[in-house]
Amino acid sequence: MANIIAFIHAYKFTHFIESGSIKTKSPEKLSSLEKVKTLLLGVHNPKPKNTKYPPQKYQTIKLKSNKKIECWLIKNEKAKGTIILFHGYGAEKSSMIDKSNEFIKLGFSTMLVDFMGSGNSEGNQTTIGYKEAEEVKTSFDYIQQTGEKNIYLFGTSMGAVAIMKCLNDNPIKPKGIIIECPFGSMYKTVCARFIKMKAPTFPMAGILLFWGGIQNGFWGFSHNPTEYAKNITCPALLLYGEKDKSVSLEEINQIYKNLKGFKKLHIYKETGHENYLIKNKAEWIGNISDFLKKQ
Repeated sequence: MANIIAFIHAYKFTHFIESGSIKTKSPEKLSSLEKVKTLLLGVHNPKPKNTKYPPQKYQTIKLKSNKKIECWLIKNEKAKGTIILFHGYGAEKSSMIDKSNEFIKLGFSTMLVDFMGSGNSEGNQTTIGYKEAEEVKTSFDYIQQTGEKNIYLFGTSMGAVAIMKCLNDNPIKPKGIIIECPFGSMYKTVCARFIKMKAPTFPMAGILLFWGGIQNGFWGFSHNPTEYAKNITCPALLLYGEKDKSVSLEEINQIYKNLKGFKKLHIYKETGHENYLIKNKAEWIGNISDFLKKQ
């Protein structure tokens, strides 16, 4: 029975359904009955769709990676460089527009990317940063081929994890990376979901991770950003919210410890696993600006 429940959970967590259906609420907002139902039947995840568009003139780019992905390229006159933005789990490139706007104000061009399964990119599958790492490389290669020398990678949550895996797997050399709240390991992030549901992590978290990996063609227990960090030598800005219930401070500290190049960690007070611009706009812009000036 445990294997059947875990198999269903894993599939629903990594495969979006047709847009238009109602998404399962976050664990904190579920009633006790809804939590039981979700624990038994899994989450209801509609494919994320872009809900708004950049206010600036932009170009829609289609790239062939492991899947066909769609990007928005926003060029800034006399740009200092290009920042490629990668969204989190259950989101899409339109969720990165507000952050793109701030990078543009700082004098950079931006490219916003829909990971596979999200927005206007191909498929309905997500691998929580594992296969998305190849899409990070495809995006980097595209911008590099335009002649751009100053390329930065920005990612939040799953997007941060995908960046870290990409740098672990490939010899690409961005000018720097800005990563928000990456999890320490796939196992720990699955455990965090069970904890938020007030459900025991053992043995279901491990069984779910096993089946999720099998269904998606990789070994989930090896998906560990803490280890990827050991092979990251470019400058890195690591950002985290102290009230984050999805990623622990211990995970962030271990990632920070393992990063090899110039690095900076900033923790936002009274902030969870959320868009840092909402509560910390001035502080976030200051942190980003200071980091970019030092490269």
